Amino acid sequence: MTIEKHDLIHELPEYRDKIHELKISNNHFARLFKDYHEVDHAVHRFESGAENCSDEHLESQKKVRLHLKDQLVAILKEAKNA
Repeated sequence: MTIEKHDLIHELPEYRDKIHELKISNNHFARLFKDYHEVDHAVHRFESGAENCSDEHLESQKKVRLHLKDQLVAILKEAKNA
């Protein structure tokens, strides 16, 4: 079974330039992006077996990752339409 990473650049390639721009110009976006990356990295470590955690904790982290992604996508769509 292949464990997929969910980094935003690969998840949303159409927003590559906007992601870079917002990471530099928008502190809130940059913080959310950093948080997303850290949670995604942790989920990947858990799923690959590099670290152990309970199923509940893994599911909780996946929900956090999804919530962060939703916020980031909302900002990206707003910036694209601006």
